[in-house]
Amino acid sequence: MLGILAYSGYIWVEAHPEHNPAAPLDLRHPVGMATATKLAALKGDLQECRAVIDRSEVGYAVLDPAGEGPCMRADRTRLTDYPFSPNSPTMTCPVAAAMELWRTKSVEPFAREIFGSGLAQIEHLGVYSCRRLYGRSEGAWSEHATGNAIDIAAFVLEDGRRISVLGDWDGDPDEARFLRQVRDGACGVFATVLSPDYNDAHADHFHFDQDGRWTSLCR
Repeated sequence: MLGILAYSGYIWVEAHPEHNPAAPLDLRHPVGMATATKLAALKGDLQECRAVIDRSEVGYAVLDPAGEGPCMRADRTRLTDYPFSPNSPTMTCPVAAAMELWRTKSVEPFAREIFGSGLAQIEHLGVYSCRRLYGRSEGAWSEHATGNAIDIAAFVLEDGRRISVLGDWDGDPDEARFLRQVRDGACGVFATVLSPDYNDAHADHFHFDQDGRWTSLCR
């Protein structure tokens, strides 16, 4: 009996690679129990991260390294087929992988579920900024200093509706629910997720980063 149960468990895990720690990460798979651990491992393995994006058939470009010191960006990746606005920013590969998962597994499904419309654009406030946390003169460097973070301000749907963090977090019930659901969806793929629930500095955007730990901060 135990053998049958073990075999059944093996068959189930093989059929659900999103829950299998040994299965290669594919961004087209659902988010599962093993997804967060696999994503967290990508920060220390650029070759594997790019292999994941290749395997997942995500369009991207690799740019030359830039910067120096604490703002050195050895990993500069740009998604080439992503609905960013006003432009497609350069980020680290782990952030790019998480952005793809977040768009396809959270933002687009929730837009269709709540509003009956597809996603047209994701508006961002930038990725790279060579600075310390909160622009202080000393202390830890921001994940933005190496392009390992992105700030998201709003979403534009195919029906023309625009949903902004600043204007709709406490606004219309549908817009507010959408923003909270996509925030919560980000918590499954990013190491750090900060929203207006965190502090006033994030009243107008979501901050996402892949700082390498996986004690996820989700606020």
